[in-house]
Amino acid sequence: MTAIPLGTPRRLLEFTLDGEPVRAPEGSTVLDACRSAGKDVPTLCQGDTLTPKNACRVCVVEVEGARTLVAACSREAEEGMRVRTDTERARHSRRIVLELLASSVDLSTTPRVAEWIEEYGAEPDRFGPDAARVDEEPRIDNTLYVRDYGKCILCYKCVDACGGQWQNSFAISVSGRGFDARIAVEHDAPLTDSACVYCGNCIEVCPTGALSFRSEFDMREAGTWDESAQTATTTVCAYCGVGCNLTLHVQDNEIVKVTSPHDNPVTHGNLCIKGRFGYQHVQNRD
Repeated sequence: MTAIPLGTPRRLLEFTLDGEPVRAPEGSTVLDACRSAGKDVPTLCQGDTLTPKNACRVCVVEVEGARTLVAACSREAEEGMRVRTDTERARHSRRIVLELLASSVDLSTTPRVAEWIEEYGAEPDRFGPDAARVDEEPRIDNTLYVRDYGKCILCYKCVDACGGQWQNSFAISVSGRGFDARIAVEHDAPLTDSACVYCGNCIEVCPTGALSFRSEFDMREAGTWDESAQTATTTVCAYCGVGCNLTLHVQDNEIVKVTSPHDNPVTHGNLCIKGRFGYQHVQNRD
C-alpha cells in the first residue's frame, strides 16, 4: 500500500484572474492559479520541483496596484488581488524577452518556444546579423551527457538541482558576468575533473536541451532522434531498496534516455548515476 501525504488543509483564497473570479489554495503562486484556470502562461525557468528563480521573465503578468510586471511563477496569490495575464504590456514584455533569448542562443530544442514566438509576434532577427550570440561548441568530455552552452538561457535550474535544493554536490555555479556569464564547474575544468557525481538531475530540469544525454545528443546529430516514435514506461529501479521510479524512453527497442516522475514522493524526479545512466545491462550494446 502506498502512503499518500495529505498535509494540513489550506485555506482557499478568492481573487480575480482576467476578470473571472477564481479560488486557489493559500501558498499557491499566480502561475499555479493560472494553470488551474486553464490559462496558458508561458514559462521557461519555472520547475515543479524547484524554488522559483524568476530568471527568464517570460511568465510576467499585471497585478493591479503593482508598479511593475510580476513573475507569475513566484508571486503568491493573495486574497482580493486582480491579475491580468494577456494585456498588451505583458505581451510586449514576453515578446521582447523571447526576441532577446532567441537572438542570442539556440532554442531549437526548447519545447513550445517556436509556438510562443509566433503567438507573441517575436522577431529575433530584427537585431541583425551583428547581434551577440553564445556560439560555443558542445562540450563532450564524458560518455554520459553533453553540455551545450550555446543553448543555455541561464535559468539556474541546474545550479539549484545540483546544489542546496536537491543533490548538494555544488559541482556547478555561475561564472563570469553579463553576456559572458556561463554555468561552469570549478576552474572551468572538464566535467571528469570536477565534483560532479553524474546523477543527471541537472539534465532532468534543463528546459532548453543545453544539458542532454549523450545518447540523445548523438542521435540528434545523426538525425535519428524522433520523440514521436518513442514510448515512455515507468518502472522501479532495481539497483537498491529505495524504490526510485524510472521512466524509460525507448525508440526502436533501445532505451535512449531515463527520466523520473516529478510527482513521485520518493525521488521528486531525482535519481543517482545508476538509476539515470545504468541501463546498458538490459540491452545488447557493442
